[in-house]
Amino acid sequence: MTGGALTRRRVALGFAVAIIGGPLLTWLLYSVRTPESITSEVLAFQLLVVIVALIGGIWPAVFAAVLSGLTLDYLFVAPQFQVAIADPLHLWALFLYVVIAMLVSYIVDQAARRERAASRAAAEAELLTAVAGSVLRGESAAPTLVSKAREAFGMTGVRLVAADGTVLATDGEPVPDGRVITVPIGHGTARTPVANLELHGGNLDASERRLLEVVVAQLGAALERSELAESARAADVLAETDRVRAALLSAVSHDLRRPLAAAVAAVGGLRAAGAGLSPDDTAELLETADESLTTLSTLVTDLLDVSRVQAGVLAVSLSPVDVADVVLAAVDELGAGPDGVELDLDPDLGPMLADAVLLQRVVVNVLANAVRHAPSDSRVRVSAASVREAIQLRVIDHGPGIAPERHDDMFAPFQRLGDTDNGTGLGLGLALSKGFTEGMGGTLTPETTPGGGLTMVIALPRAAASGTIAPKGDPS
Repeated sequence: MTGGALTRRRVALGFAVAIIGGPLLTWLLYSVRTPESITSEVLAFQLLVVIVALIGGIWPAVFAAVLSGLTLDYLFVAPQFQVAIADPLHLWALFLYVVIAMLVSYIVDQAARRERAASRAAAEAELLTAVAGSVLRGESAAPTLVSKAREAFGMTGVRLVAADGTVLATDGEPVPDGRVITVPIGHGTARTPVANLELHGGNLDASERRLLEVVVAQLGAALERSELAESARAADVLAETDRVRAALLSAVSHDLRRPLAAAVAAVGGLRAAGAGLSPDDTAELLETADESLTTLSTLVTDLLDVSRVQAGVLAVSLSPVDVADVVLAAVDELGAGPDGVELDLDPDLGPMLADAVLLQRVVVNVLANAVRHAPSDSRVRVSAASVREAIQLRVIDHGPGIAPERHDDMFAPFQRLGDTDNGTGLGLGLALSKGFTEGMGGTLTPETTPGGGLTMVIALPRAAASGTIAPKGDPS
């Protein structure tokens, strides 16, 4: 009870109430005193002692009790203006003042202890809940545990510092006077700590240190899970790299070798036969070499474009572009007639903000893919419409389509979803189209065509009506 459970602030406030409230109460009672008012005066001072005890505990209450007793004896009990205990009852009254003050102070102290214990229990329960939930939170467990530990232990700051000095998680601020508890954290079979938990600005009792052991063990598990997750991510990246490398080697071994071999054979035939070839045979060999070298150039260009897209160094020149001009140029490049492609373009649509060359490559790739998969008795439909601040170009086919769960796979390089032959190139068309569209600030998204098939939606920002470039936004 001498130490008390009350804070220094409350004790100081109790002394302040006694020092200020005592003289004020004395002045009030003395100004209205009568010979018959001694009982009211005693009860008033007793009330002051109880109030001081409730606020500041035992020592302010004892101070208030002694001060009240002396004030009553000096001003309100005959003989006045001197401290004299002529009647043993007066001494007994002062003793009762002190006893009452101590009893009330004890009750207040116990209530404060219970309140502090309840607060600590609540904080510990919340911390243990966080510890239990950290198993499901994965990488976010360490910051959560650090934050809850600071609250539960009443620290000014808690930090989780890696062995190399890197701060992994922090909550609050370290204290400048160096009051810090450092606990090493290890996991698995590691002989040296992988991190340290620093608790700044306080001390821990035995029960808190037991709880701290739980926190430290869980932090070690969280760090281990984080390392395992990082290793798993690295393994996934390596696996994806190996997959792309294997796909590239497979594609190059077939798609690049075939036109290269045809070109080499044609040129070799021309050199070997010389003037012995007829004009028709010579023209056929030259045509074969030209087609093969053109195909080879296209494949190499696609590979270079994919590498630029993945490296983020794609050169884009944005300007207002007429949608109809790009679509018609793409249709002409593919040699598609009205029997295969149906156009539904609004002449009043206005220009979109794009790179004309890249946009034509996107439309050619998407349209060629749709024409290749569309049934022979149906036409691919190309439509354009304005949606908010964007223009959407939709290429709609009624082919076999692609399952929604595989929509993302179609944009991976070296994928030929739905193709049954190896004569469709490296499988870079849609990967390039998505990269080109996103490089222009737009989106390329697949949708399932009502009734079956696939709809590819190319969305790009509209250009300003004045012909200036409109600000970029979300084109979708």
